[in-house]
Amino acid sequence: MPLFILSSVIAIACNHAPDEPHADPLPAVTATATATATASATVAATATPPAKCVVPLSSAAPAVPAAAGARCPPDAQGRFKLARARVSFPDAGVSVDAELARSDAENERGLMFRKQMGEDEGMFFFLEDRRVQTFWMHNTCIPLDMIFIDEDGTIVGIVESAPVLDDGPRQVDCPSRFVLEVNAGWSRRHHVKPGQHVIVPS
Repeated sequence: MPLFILSSVIAIACNHAPDEPHADPLPAVTATATATATASATVAATATPPAKCVVPLSSAAPAVPAAAGARCPPDAQGRFKLARARVSFPDAGVSVDAELARSDAENERGLMFRKQMGEDEGMFFFLEDRRVQTFWMHNTCIPLDMIFIDEDGTIVGIVESAPVLDDGPRQVDCPSRFVLEVNAGWSRRHHVKPGQHVIVPS
């Protein structure tokens, strides 16, 4: 009798069919992940990049202020000796022979006490941080255009015809890394506009 029961148990155990093999979930997961990655890449490729911050010129050119002339204060320090380089505007087909202001002292002094500057001359400021830059005309005796340039060489805005001996802040509301100062009215005379590209000196 015990032997029969044992045999029955063995028979039942041996007749139990093995479980059906489970499908491997990895291919489905991989396919889903691949589809998601492909869709993301497609969206990224077709998405519109953010618009560049650029402040256009006003429709009418401002009047060019007079130079300070006899009102220009004396220069107690004497003119700084600065390196020079060509700053090119390929979209307008012009260039400027610019003095390069690189240090804090050179940036602070800028074009103060100058009584004249050649038509195709200027001063190029290398600024420490990319941000909305603010300039003034303290002790500056010639009226200026200030061309604000971003890191990629894009002109993001121009302050036109800044008046002489004026301590008011001058800026455009877009971040920039460089500023080129030229004679007032130069930008319009040479068809230089925001949105154009500048070849920045190295």
